Amino acid sequence: MAHIDLGVDEAEFPGIRGPLRFRRETGQPLLELVEVLLRGPHPLTPGERELIAAYVSGRNECTYCCSAHSAYAAAQLDEGMTLVDQVRADLDNAPISAKLRALLHIAGAVQVSGREVTPELVATARAEGATDLEIHDTVLIAAAFCMFNRYVDGLGTQPAGDPGWYAQASERIVNTGYRQVV
Repeated sequence: MAHIDLGVDEAEFPGIRGPLRFRRETGQPLLELVEVLLRGPHPLTPGERELIAAYVSGRNECTYCCSAHSAYAAAQLDEGMTLVDQVRADLDNAPISAKLRALLHIAGAVQVSGREVTPELVATARAEGATDLEIHDTVLIAAAFCMFNRYVDGLGTQPAGDPGWYAQASERIVNTGYRQVV
């Protein structure tokens, strides 16, 4: 049970979904941010951006966010959960593009501290073809998910009890996006 009364059935609204409903005036702008960052027009695919969110959430040990965004990434990547698991387990040897690997290294640096993003990490990403927009949004996705992870865990919300919940939620996210989550 969450640290505060969220006014919802936490089994029906696990993880971040309860806090987003608890205070809709803050929840809706957060959902709009996620919609733009993970689903809006962009050179990186929605699956790649979800993978960044899952990677950061895994590094932050946020069970709900890592499980959710891993499922959302898997639903939008041809290689599915196999690739998500490979990236999370061994980024340097996962079968992804050098550009995405460099961006995920930047995301991992942000997860530790924004100051960990070095000119060398940025130069490597650029050398692999990353644009300033891709670098910017990788940093913003990583920073936003550090906040979301702390929001979920700081309120002591619970992950979904049924692992199948994430697969069902991924269908909703892929088809309708984040705006209708609460």
